[in-house]
Amino acid sequence: MKRFFISLVLFLALPFCISAQESRVDSLDRYKPLDELLDQFYSSLERVSVDEKNKEFDTLISSCHDSLTRQHVTMQIFDHYQHSRVMGEESVAMHIYDRWIASGEVKPRGEFEGLLIDQWVLFNRENLLGMQAVPVSLYTPCGGRRTYPVEGKVNVMFFYDINCSKCRLESAVLPSVLSEVDFPMEFVAVYVGDDKRGWRAFRRNFKVRNPKVKVRHLWDPEVDSGYQKAYAVLATPRMFVIWKDGEIIGRRLEVVNLKEIIHYISITDAEKEEKAQ
Repeated sequence: MKRFFISLVLFLALPFCISAQESRVDSLDRYKPLDELLDQFYSSLERVSVDEKNKEFDTLISSCHDSLTRQHVTMQIFDHYQHSRVMGEESVAMHIYDRWIASGEVKPRGEFEGLLIDQWVLFNRENLLGMQAVPVSLYTPCGGRRTYPVEGKVNVMFFYDINCSKCRLESAVLPSVLSEVDFPMEFVAVYVGDDKRGWRAFRRNFKVRNPKVKVRHLWDPEVDSGYQKAYAVLATPRMFVIWKDGEIIGRRLEVVNLKEIIHYISITDAEKEEKAQ
């Protein structure tokens, strides 16, 4: 069925091929029916694995014999999965980049788009779901240095700015969510700014009364730890959950997602204890 759908997409795409002389506006209008079919195809693949998605899209792209159609399809797929709200699907965008864009088989639609793609790849390659988290050395309020994440505990890396309105909203909700944690956790709150006085006020107001959760307040005012690249901190807030062995099990999270992961870990730990008894 999927193979038939791919053939259908390609069959319908061919009439929309355009010449290089036509304007970008015209190309967007002409490719609109194809984009609608691609949206349907994304939906049909929602429940399959990332590896299967990669195979399907490789087949789709390689079947586009017209260079402009292949370029359009490739960039649309990359853009869709680059911004996917489904955690883990960013790996599809990375595969599309490695297989088709980095190889030179498909070129971006302009220099600016190419720069944006390269930047995304640079800041996301090291922190995809399932990868080992990169340790970063950050400063404590007293000037000492600590390296996180630490092994043997679940680590939450929360990157924020005190001038970020969404960060303030999430910080207001986080203590109640963290109060539900019933397993050892390191909550690493990393301030990305350099306002020492404002940071002090934030720490004073951010209280988590749960002995299972160790809150670590850290920063990097000289920005020499490389945390931006290691955890894709191009904007705030950014939140990652890292398993006891260093594997990234949650990325680009919001508070509601963190709550779900905490619940899942609690259930998993309880099941393991029951089996052990």
